[in-house]
Amino acid sequence: MHWKLTATAAGVAMLASSGLANAAGELNIYNWGNYTSPELIKKFEEAHDVKVTLTDYDSNDTALAKVRQGGHGFDIVVPSASVIPIWIREDLLLETNPNEMENFKNVADRWKDVPFDPGRKYTVPWQWGTVGLSVNTADYKGDINTSAIFLDPPAELEGKINVIPEMADVMHLAITYLGGEPCTSDRTILRQVRDKLLEAKPKWISMNYGNIEAMTKRDFLATVNWNGASLRMREQDPNIKYGYPKEGYPIWMDNVAVLKDARNVENAKLFMNFIMDPENAAMISDFAKYANGIDGSEEFMPANMSDAPEIVVPEELQAAGTFALTCPEEARNLYTAIWTELQK
Repeated sequence: MHWKLTATAAGVAMLASSGLANAAGELNIYNWGNYTSPELIKKFEEAHDVKVTLTDYDSNDTALAKVRQGGHGFDIVVPSASVIPIWIREDLLLETNPNEMENFKNVADRWKDVPFDPGRKYTVPWQWGTVGLSVNTADYKGDINTSAIFLDPPAELEGKINVIPEMADVMHLAITYLGGEPCTSDRTILRQVRDKLLEAKPKWISMNYGNIEAMTKRDFLATVNWNGASLRMREQDPNIKYGYPKEGYPIWMDNVAVLKDARNVENAKLFMNFIMDPENAAMISDFAKYANGIDGSEEFMPANMSDAPEIVVPEELQAAGTFALTCPEEARNLYTAIWTELQK
């Protein structure tokens, strides 16, 4: 795919009028690993004469802990919606008012005014998707639309199951599998969740993030997974299918925000506006295979994403999905206690 790298005079004037003039220099992005399009970064660098440094993290918890320590040198971070209220409450994000930026008009209506950032004063969409199960159907012929795949594993999959070590996602799947509501503090349900996770863990091979290569090499036959990662797996092995747990699954959105102690604020704002352009948002999706929340990006995206089963949720399973928001502190503390016991 070839992209135009030059900015027209009109485009530059438009940026300037919205307070986003070109600014040579640096930009330091802190984002999830294997999640950022190199072509997107190259295009941004050439368009704005900004050198981008990308640093990876593996979980929301890791990113939050690192930034809390200070002295990190990052300008931009990409937290999930479920933790953004924590970042805002701890005064870690800069109020950049992206709702006033030129390209904010391209944000899809459903993502313009969101409960985790009312009015979009701090964040813009990066990508969104679901958490489910990737299963190698050459080895397992049963139902894949169930969290039983990792919580009550079938014999064919035992010892070949990976679980992503993302507490909020795994707890959501386990709680709904046992009939509870997401973010519940019901101790009866949570005791059952703890017992079920501890019972299932010996039947797993690992709790790792990097699972694309392991699945395509058949080191894993199933994994709790994100839908875009599963699509990337299927592109390499058509036997790998994505299941939406009928008992319940999380819907998530990752969002770009500028850190309160960012050193390159204007360049960070430029980047926020840049990724709300439909053509640029499509580059993000083309790389990581998730939807992006920007209207008009579809025409620039790969044709196979428009009807991919990992992107288009089957109608009969749509009601099982729940958007993942920040759980109350009591619930988070209970989940952390269970998670700590599971890690032992």
